[in-house]
Parts: sequence; C-alpha cells; structure tokens
Amino acid sequence: MRNPTEVLKSLAEKSKDELYRFKRLYRNLYNPEFYWLAYKNIYANDGSMTAGADGTTIEGMSNEKINEIIASLRDHSYRPKPAKRVYIAKKNSNKKRPLGIQSGNDKLVQEVVRMMLESIYEPSFSKYSHGFRPQRSCHTALLQIQHNFTGVKWFVEGDIKAYFDTIDHHVLISILRRRIADESFIDLIWKFLRAGYLENWQYNATFSGTPQGSGISPILANIYLNELDSYMEEYKVEFDRGDARRSNNEYTMRQSRYKRYVDKCKNNWTTMNEEEKANALTEQKRLRKEYQQFPAHAPQDEGYKRIQYVRYADDFLIGIIGSKVDAEKVKADISAFLSTKLKLTMSAEKTLVTHSHDKARFLGYDITVNNDTTTRKTSKGQCRVFMGRVKLYLPHEKWVGKLLDYGVLKIVKDAQGKENWKPLQRDDYMYLEPHEIVAQYNAQIRGIYNYYRLASNVSVLNKFRYVMEYSMYKTFAGKYRITMTKAKLKFQKNGAFSVPYKTKAGEKTVVFYNQGFRCMKYAMGEFVDQTPEYARLNRPGELFFRFKSGKCDLCGTHSKDVMVHQVSSLKGLTGKSRWELVMLEKHRKALIVCRDCHKEIHT
Repeated sequence: MRNPTEVLKSLAEKSKDELYRFKRLYRNLYNPEFYWLAYKNIYANDGSMTAGADGTTIEGMSNEKINEIIASLRDHSYRPKPAKRVYIAKKNSNKKRPLGIQSGNDKLVQEVVRMMLESIYEPSFSKYSHGFRPQRSCHTALLQIQHNFTGVKWFVEGDIKAYFDTIDHHVLISILRRRIADESFIDLIWKFLRAGYLENWQYNATFSGTPQGSGISPILANIYLNELDSYMEEYKVEFDRGDARRSNNEYTMRQSRYKRYVDKCKNNWTTMNEEEKANALTEQKRLRKEYQQFPAHAPQDEGYKRIQYVRYADDFLIGIIGSKVDAEKVKADISAFLSTKLKLTMSAEKTLVTHSHDKARFLGYDITVNNDTTTRKTSKGQCRVFMGRVKLYLPHEKWVGKLLDYGVLKIVKDAQGKENWKPLQRDDYMYLEPHEIVAQYNAQIRGIYNYYRLASNVSVLNKFRYVMEYSMYKTFAGKYRITMTKAKLKFQKNGAFSVPYKTKAGEKTVVFYNQGFRCMKYAMGEFVDQTPEYARLNRPGELFFRFKSGKCDLCGTHSKDVMVHQVSSLKGLTGKSRWELVMLEKHRKALIVCRDCHKEIHT
C-alpha cells in the first residue's frame, strides 16, 4: 500500500489543474495505514471519546477493527450510524446549537475522507476564505481586513441564516461531481449526508445540511461556500472602476494658495522685520490647516470604486469604496446569488449596511475606519498617515460579559445610576489546589488576550485582569478562611503573587499573570500542516510505532493481536488499577495492550 502522505500530496498536486477530475479515490479507503493516520489526527480531540448513538468511540483501535471497516467498504455494505444529537450553548445567545456525535468507526472513515477532500480542494480555495482551513484562523481574516480595507466607506456585514442546517444536498453533490468522477466515493458522501440523527432515541432523517460535529462537515461547508468566494472574485472584476480618485478641487485650490504664500514669504524673507516674519508664519499655519481640513481626493468620485471581501465560515464582511446605493446593491446581488444558485437565505437581522465611521461587528471585533486627519512628516512630506486605516477594537460588552460569565463580577447601580463593580469569590474553585486556582485564572486571562491581541484598545484588559486578580484574592481568602489582605501577603513574593507546588521534577512556581496586554500585529499560531506528517507515525514512542512493535504496555508480552486502550483524560484516573497506574506513570492517554489485558480492563 502507498504511503498515505504521498497519496495526499499527489492529490494536492493534481488538483492544481482545474480541469482534472479524480476517478480513483474510493480505493484509497482500502489502505489500512490511512486509518492509523486518521486515528493519530483525532484521538487526542476532546470529542474522540464521546460515544455516538451506538455507544461506540474510537477506543479499542486495532487492525481487526480497520479490516472490518475496509471489508464493509469493499462490498459497499458500510452504512454510517445516525448521529446522536446533543445541544450546546450558542455564544452571545440564549439559543442552543445542535451537535451530532458520530460513532467510533464513522469518525475514522470521515477523517480519511476529510483528508482526501482537503488535499483536492484546499489548493483551489479562495484567499479570502479563512474558516476551518489549515494555516488560517480568525486572526488571519482580521489581518486581511486591516490590510485590504483601507479607505472603505461602507461595510456589508453578511450572515447566512442557519447555514449548516440548510445546505442543499443536491447542489453540494453537483459541486463535488465537477472534480470527482468516482461514483463510489460520491455515494459514500451521500450516505454521510443522509445518515440522519437520533434525538430522544427517535430517528430523524436529514434532507438538507451537513452533519454538524462530524469530521467532514467543515470541509463540505467550505466547498459549498467556495462558490460564493468565486462569485465575489468575479463581482470584484466588474465592480472595481478607475485607477485613482480625481483630485478634490477645494483641496487643490487651498493647497495652491498656501504654496503661493510660502513662495512669496521665501522671496521677501530677508526684507521682512521680526513682526512681519511672525505674522507670516502664523498665516502659513492657518492656510496649511485650512487645506488639510479637506480630503485630497474627491470622496464621492463615481469614476472610482473598489470592493473587498473576507469570509470566515458562514460570516463574511464586505468593504466598499462607493456610495450607500452601491452597498445596498451589493447586498441585494449577493442575497440573490445565494438564493438562486446555492438555495441559501441571508439573515435579515444580521446582514447590515454600516458606514465605515461607525463600527461593524465581525468575529467578535468592532471594525471601523479611522477618520483622523493628523499629519506626520514622512519621506513623501506631510501625510495623513492615519486617515482611512482600519482599526480593530475589543468591544466593552465582550470582556465585561466574560467576567459576568465566569461569576467573578457583580455590577450594582446606586441611586444616581452609577455602576459599582464588586469582584466575587469563586466557590467552585475553593476545593482546587492553590496552584491550580492560579493556573485557572491565568488560562482565562490569556485566553481572552490571545484572541483580542490584535485590538488597538487591548490594554483595556488591564481592567479585566484587575477584577480577576481580586476575585482570586477573595477565593484564596475563602479557601483558607482568612482576610483578603492576609491571603495576598501569604503568597506575595518579589511583588508577584506566586504559588509553589511540588512535581516529580522538583518544586515549581506558578505566578499570577503579569505580562501586560500589548497590541500585536501578527496572527496567533493556530496553524496545522496542510498534509499530515506521516513519518511521525513511525518514530519511537509514537502510537503507531508502538502498535507495530506488538508489545503490550501492561503485561509486556508480544502479540500480533494488540489494540489501543484510550481514555478521554488522565484527570479522572485514581491509580487504583494496574492500567491506570501505568497511564499515570507514562503520562499517556493511550496504551497498547494485548487482547487479554484489554478484556481485563473492561471487566
């Protein structure tokens, strides 16, 4: 069998030819090593050990399990199990989002399919798309806006109503068939789309949408909306007009008046007395300020238009240099395209046309265009270096809302309506070890900072840190039943709140976050490799290498019939069982065990 990485690279290389159609994809599902690669990709995920509707997870991974899957794929008897539907809280809303949990075998097969689809489509995806893609993130989308949206006058905030639930299966399959000429592979995707779900132990068929929570849902969603990305690229070619804005007559006239006066002063400078010189300089400043109040180019030049577009999943933002009429037309055109071509509906309440001097909301940031006319001396002379620049802001309600969600803040209004903020202790943290309490607070501070580090006003998180700090002091005071001052002094060392703790490697110290909140101009490292590193599977210590050795981690015997025993987390292990003790000692969530030991574990 071919090395899976080589197969994926070959698919990616062939996909560069837009006319190439893939005809022999399904046979790759017969390669056992593809499933080990899939297992490596997903076994550490939080949801990998969550049981599907049939009660199975990816636990017990073995060659026998892989061979059973391959056999069912060969004779086309493979049928995905209905997903188990659960509901999770939706951000910034009282509503809940449906999530489908797949069975263990389906998770593996979907991951193999996902890798192949990603290799085929990723090279051809638009540069304006950032959601669920390797080497891209919310930050890369926001940075693209910051770099490309300079000088825009209008924003169109786009949102597709119930996108993942309303994807038309027939449209999706027709899109896939443009590049994939393997009906067995297409039929497998059909099976996943129509697998249905169980809710309250009642089966529900699925006639639209992608199975949220499944491994293939993100890539299928991107393939679908790549049609919108392509449409916007074509739309941009037709919309953009002119090479540059025409000059503003008001600006040009007043600038010329200023320059003539400066030249006149230079010619007569030697003959002027001190009072005349002072008056001349004052007049120069007045004239300069006068022309700088006007834009250098006509702000409403019908001969110059530009449109910019960025998408993250089903949310997109459009920047327009043009009139409000242009912006409204763009919104209507996109809505018509989505409705007629993709059978999707724009959310009327969330799709807004906003002036760039106001704030548009995208990916949790407030986005606006700077109107600052302040000039600075540059190599090109005095320039308005801030004019038209895109600014990213952390909304006030976002960080305050986090404090309220964490239960560390109480806001009380007095008789005059003034807000009084009161940090609160966290009762659920009192039973943690001291260093764990500090670590939890640090993680939450770093979490919000890492996401909003691109914001110009990210320093406002100093207030967030202050509330968290005093909440932590109160939590320690409640834990040790002492005053907050004594709790602070108890762990204060060199001006920092430090808690020592013991490990096998010796004593360590966790310090409460004190690294500041500096605005960054680069994306966080939320990146993954475009193709998996297959070579890592065969490194000593790696899971697949250990599996191939056939040695049981518990009894030490060698056998060809070994399997993987896995747990979702080490935190719940007590060390009372032999296998728990080995996991804790090796600090591994997965052990290679023989069949007898696996049976003993589950007895």
